[in-house]
Amino acid sequence: MNLENPSQENLKFILDELAEMLNVVNRTIMDPEDYDLEKYEDIKFMYEMIKQKGQLSASETQAFIDELRSVRKS
Repeated sequence: MNLENPSQENLKFILDELAEMLNVVNRTIMDPEDYDLEKYEDIKFMYEMIKQKGQLSASETQAFIDELRSVRKS
């Protein structure tokens, strides 16, 4: 899948993957409608970092979830 171009479909894919990698239980925080496409590059960057890192500690996981929360629409 080509994730270079911001789109709702790509955003949904990235958020679904992040939810899996971060073991997010409450998936409502990963609803693509709650994120602005203007923040796509930030979200994609987080996704790529987590993919590259692989295993995350509990504190790293929480930090990424907090960061995602900060880029959600108000």
